[in-house]
Amino acid sequence: MEKKTIGSFIAALRKANGMTQKDLAEQLNVSDKTVSRWERKSPTE
Repeated sequence: MEKKTIGSFIAALRKANGMTQKDLAEQLNVSDKTVSRWERKSPTE
């Protein structure tokens, strides 16, 4: 898998499981802002 698709892959899996960013964040014990950053971050950042 290419780095540029990781964020969209995370978002797609999250949505396929009916989860919000907040739901995923709670499961992973991180903030929803962290999940948002993962999903939108470019591979060069």
